[in-house]
Amino acid sequence: MKMAKAGKSVVIIERFNRVGGGCTHWGTIPSKTLRESVRQLSEFRAHPLFRSERRGFKIDLPAMLESANSVVTKQADMRRGFYDRNRVPVIEGHAKFITPKKLEITDPRGAKKHITADHFVIAVGTRPYRPPGVDFDHPRILDSDKILGMTETPRTMTIYGAGVIGCEYASILRALDTKLNLVNTRAQLLSFLDDEIVDALAYHLRDRGVLIRHNEEADKVTVTKKAVTLHLKSGKKLSTDYLLWANGRAGNTDDLGADKAGIKVDHRGLIVVDKNYRTNVKHIFAVGDVVGFPSLASASYDQGRFAATHIIDGKCDQSLIKNMPTGIYTDPEISSVGATEKELTKAKVPYEVGRSLFRSLARAQITGRTSGMLKILFHCETLEILGVHCFGDQASEIIHIGQAVMSQKEKANSLEFFINTTFNYPTMAEAYRVAALNGLNRVS
Repeated sequence: MKMAKAGKSVVIIERFNRVGGGCTHWGTIPSKTLRESVRQLSEFRAHPLFRSERRGFKIDLPAMLESANSVVTKQADMRRGFYDRNRVPVIEGHAKFITPKKLEITDPRGAKKHITADHFVIAVGTRPYRPPGVDFDHPRILDSDKILGMTETPRTMTIYGAGVIGCEYASILRALDTKLNLVNTRAQLLSFLDDEIVDALAYHLRDRGVLIRHNEEADKVTVTKKAVTLHLKSGKKLSTDYLLWANGRAGNTDDLGADKAGIKVDHRGLIVVDKNYRTNVKHIFAVGDVVGFPSLASASYDQGRFAATHIIDGKCDQSLIKNMPTGIYTDPEISSVGATEKELTKAKVPYEVGRSLFRSLARAQITGRTSGMLKILFHCETLEILGVHCFGDQASEIIHIGQAVMSQKEKANSLEFFINTTFNYPTMAEAYRVAALNGLNRVS
């Protein structure tokens, strides 16, 4: 859109039959729509007014997937409309480089044509990693793409990989009464997050019946007509109706013709780029998940704009913001921005903590979503906000208040902002004032 509005001749090549990419069709939109359905189901089950109505009430995974598909369709149609309004043609087909400035496009019927351009932006994304020796053609073995085609609610499941995808699906499926093993290859869930937040997530998953196994590594997978068994190197054997493999992702570059263009690709299929999203080939840029960290849809939008600005103007003064929020759509949600306690301790920064427990907030009591907390990390002497971490209902929305304050300069980024600001009552945002006062009491 950036290049089209600047008068450049632009064409989109997409091998799927609808635009939107992995975010719209297999990742963010369907999984977050599923999670929202589960959240509403949990609220219905917990509400005392509906005690009689919930007897015998049940909803299955296929019904939720059908609901998610309606959102996917709306998103894809909206995005296609962007191209149509800006007169950007979309060619359906698979593209690969045959020279640094020429692509070969194969359409769904197998017909081929060539196209040349002065610049290219690669945004081919990633896919779930499928290790050799695991038969993903078998109906009982799933990945995060394949699970969206399920025709029944699994009775039991093992999830291998306890990263963001594994934890989100553990929350979704446990709410549908699926008995779960969550196998983590590391010593802690989501170790990039604040330790206290991670402990809260682990507690809630276990409290709901998820069996978490840390420091485990897969050895092999065997399948029968009735079950799939994950054999762990520790000697354990986990037999369940389904196995969801959620351990790692790989770049969609294996049939891109990167070698013909001279583009550097790493061992995971990710494209190596500089700070301006330019590959080692001067006129070719790459953005989105295919370049690796941070692998967020929100960041990918900005990366695309920055690359386009370089193509149009030859330079771009913008870059991704320093304090980028993370949002993890477990139930309850997790969101954070800025430094963790572990990072501040390692850097020897004198900090203190202010907390607000959701169970004490009137709005949380009204909605019944009382699990969770907001914690603010701030400098002991200057009161500068160093990090905000939230676990609970609407965490991914609440975090942006902290992000906005942290983006301010000098004294404007201070604990005093929350202390001296009047918040609507009752709201979840009020947690900031409660946490700020709690923190101030620790240093005054």
